[in-house]
Amino acid sequence: MAKEQLPSRSQDFSDWYNRLVLRAELADYSPVRGCMVVRPYGWALWENIQSALDQRFKATGHVNAAFPVFIPFSFMEREREHVEGFSPELAVVTIGGGEELEEPLVVRPTSETIIGHMYAKWIKSYRDLPVLINLWNSVVRWEMRTKLFLRTTEFFWQEGHTAHGTEDEARAETLQMLDVYADFAENEAAVPVIKGRKSESEKFAGAKTSYSIEAMMGDTRALQAGTSHNLGQNFARAFEIRYLDQENELQYCWTTSWGLSTRFIGAIIMVHGDDQGLIMPPRLAPYQAVIVPIFRNDDERSQVMENIASIQSQLSNLRVKLDDRDGLTPGYKFNDWELRGVPLRIELGPKDVSEGTVTLARRDQPGKKGKTVVKQEGLTDVVGDVLDDIHASIFQRAQAFLDENTHQPEDYAGFIEVVRSGWADVWWCGDSECEAEIKEETKATTRCIPLDQPSGEGTCIHCGQPASERVIFARAY
Repeated sequence: MAKEQLPSRSQDFSDWYNRLVLRAELADYSPVRGCMVVRPYGWALWENIQSALDQRFKATGHVNAAFPVFIPFSFMEREREHVEGFSPELAVVTIGGGEELEEPLVVRPTSETIIGHMYAKWIKSYRDLPVLINLWNSVVRWEMRTKLFLRTTEFFWQEGHTAHGTEDEARAETLQMLDVYADFAENEAAVPVIKGRKSESEKFAGAKTSYSIEAMMGDTRALQAGTSHNLGQNFARAFEIRYLDQENELQYCWTTSWGLSTRFIGAIIMVHGDDQGLIMPPRLAPYQAVIVPIFRNDDERSQVMENIASIQSQLSNLRVKLDDRDGLTPGYKFNDWELRGVPLRIELGPKDVSEGTVTLARRDQPGKKGKTVVKQEGLTDVVGDVLDDIHASIFQRAQAFLDENTHQPEDYAGFIEVVRSGWADVWWCGDSECEAEIKEETKATTRCIPLDQPSGEGTCIHCGQPASERVIFARAY
């Protein structure tokens, strides 16, 4: 019953990732090229992500709604930069009910246009503002090179869309939601991120300003883990989203959009995983702990299972899985749950029953180092503390990895060396041609212009021109 061993993470990170997603039963390939099937274990992780984010959205005054998957093609053409940015990725429906449609329909790649149309109907007065709506849905962007969770034709996400009466309110909303994403990433997923502004060439099509949280994966590549866009009045003007202000004058609204998708599951895998498999952050893990009973005969089984019922009752406030599968050895189960990344394993045998103890085995600390024997009395508090410590431990490990692999090269030769296997934190002039040359020569892109900037000025790492901001460059997914 032994399973094939995973490839080494250090030797072939891409193959390790692909095989782990399949082996851990997070997702599988769809018969439709470019699409994926999210399996129950992967969907349970996504549901926990949804729950953690949804609580944060509602706490900041946002409400959920649903919009159609089909968008009139003409809507896409009303905001020039938007259609140019998305045109190569659009899936277009031309036949419905066996007849050619009068107007082609776009399968939703994002919802700014249909949102704009509806907001123009709903918003009439300053009293109607702000509008703070979030959607949980899937979108389609035509992709032919699939990497499960990271890049698929259809993916799941949330997309927030808000309308405001002033530019300041829209800017504050955009930055607030960026903070929400960073808080979620670090305090739920244990993934350290850098908050920053996107360059003009990297911003969302049709946005005035785009912001992102950037995370370093286990191979040092960057992943854009969440985005927040200040759309200015671009979509408001394209869709006539206007309101009467307090002086009874018509004004265009200021709008925003922001989103985080199932690619964040890819971030969790690549930031925390090891050669044994996944390491799930405790606050998002489908199962926070798994109980593995150990016995040799029916009498021992009866004793152990009766004791386990008491333990399950103590831990009812946590997501706990009892592995009572027949015909499998405890060792097989240990390996199986290590692969699936369950943060904590609770082992219980006849000796534990007689002594009133259990053995706790931490996923983040393999072998004897991660094992402790604890009393069953007061187990709820002990397990809660251990899970919190696991969260802190894997976050600190990921933060140390980010720090160790982020460098400040002094010249372009050093920059080229750094971005082969890390991030470069450098002065950059902000010129798009300079940016394009760097990408062509090194395959590194501007990930973000960190919000936390040093004082003073410097010299562009590439062209030598004066520079007023430091930028993170890296190769990315």
